[in-house]
Amino acid sequence: MKEIISAAAPTWPLCCPEGAVVPGLESPRAAAVSEGGLCAASATAESAQLGGVLSDRRADSLIRLLPALAANRDIRWWLVPLAVITMAGLGAGILAAGLPAGAAGATTVALLAVAAGLSAIALSGRIRDLRVVVPALIGVGLCGAGMELQSDGPGFVAGYVALAGLALRVPRRTALIAASPVVAAVAAAEAHESANPASTSLAVLLGFGFLFITSAFAAISLDARRHAEALLAQEAATGEARERAAALAERSRLARDLHDVLAHSLAALSVQLEGARLLAVTAGAGASLVDQITSAHRLTRIGMLNARRVLQMLRGEEAPGPESLPDLVSETAAMSGIPITLQVEGTPRQMAAEAGLTLYRTVQEALTNVAKHAGRGAQVAVRLRWARGGVELSIVDSGGDGVGAGLPSSRFGLTGMAERAALHGGHLDVGPSGAGFAIRLRLPVSSPQPGQRGSLAQEQQK
Repeated sequence: MKEIISAAAPTWPLCCPEGAVVPGLESPRAAAVSEGGLCAASATAESAQLGGVLSDRRADSLIRLLPALAANRDIRWWLVPLAVITMAGLGAGILAAGLPAGAAGATTVALLAVAAGLSAIALSGRIRDLRVVVPALIGVGLCGAGMELQSDGPGFVAGYVALAGLALRVPRRTALIAASPVVAAVAAAEAHESANPASTSLAVLLGFGFLFITSAFAAISLDARRHAEALLAQEAATGEARERAAALAERSRLARDLHDVLAHSLAALSVQLEGARLLAVTAGAGASLVDQITSAHRLTRIGMLNARRVLQMLRGEEAPGPESLPDLVSETAAMSGIPITLQVEGTPRQMAAEAGLTLYRTVQEALTNVAKHAGRGAQVAVRLRWARGGVELSIVDSGGDGVGAGLPSSRFGLTGMAERAALHGGHLDVGPSGAGFAIRLRLPVSSPQPGQRGSLAQEQQK
């Protein structure tokens, strides 16, 4: 796919990052871009936008949550293995005591199989419907009572499994009601052939009661842990929301201050420079002075556009990327009066937000350098080529008459572009190109992590 956008003309402003000379380049065009607090504000907005780090408070809360969540998972899963072991031991006990002959033996084996199946269903973490769990556990207990009647083995152990399951998995009142028939059945089975039925029934009642109370306390402890987990999660979310609100309020304050001080000052300066230019023309001042005033006026308007973009970032708008290049080109052409063409080749691909911002800032920096140093008659060609392994960007200007090329520079622009490229595994080449200057950037394209755009938008609130 190839797309060509051409722009040129009158008035409106562009961003201007700070400029610099890359060691080994002699051309004065290598010294780039505007100075002052505006670029510092832009860097502040970007760093706030690309922060992307969890707060200590949130991280601490999440770390504290992990052991509790792990413990909850352990408790949910150990019931079924414990029931399997218990049923295996119960079968071994029945065999050790001697399996009854005839129908009684077959009935005992059948009851053991039913009890094992019901306990697996009732204690499974995947089944939580009380209409299934409660009858299954009652069935386990009654099977234990039946085995106690049919054989001399420890059938009452199945009743223990039923009571423990009821106490751990069922609300207390429901568990108490459901446990009653189990206790009564096991007590009756134990007392059936006992020499002292009352004493045996009391012993069963006390043993089952102790087990039920102990299991109920364990369930209460689990409920308390789950409640603590919920409170910790709520605390982490509340703390994060407060931090976002505080950061957003601070960013809004900074945006208001920048608007009231910097943007207004630049607007007033632009008006004054335009008036000075008209006065110089009217008074018949030399062409060199008029050109210098015109160049200063143009750069001031570019600074106004830069201030507007900083304000947009501070107020939480999404970081610009390759999709914002057409607007950047058209606005810069309108502000500087320089003809600029944008050519896009290949199929655009998703890229990490930070890498996309690097692409955008490189074009922004290069176009500002042209406006500041090329002089009259310059033309610029911006070419963006999407390749399989990455993206290639070139900004080449034809050179101008050099009027205004002696404007001072803070000597950080090209160095900053090279650092941005290296940070994302790319490479920046700069140097003369005929009568003009060329900047070429190569960046690898790696797919953004899931939700990265969304997380970047969220971090803008921090």
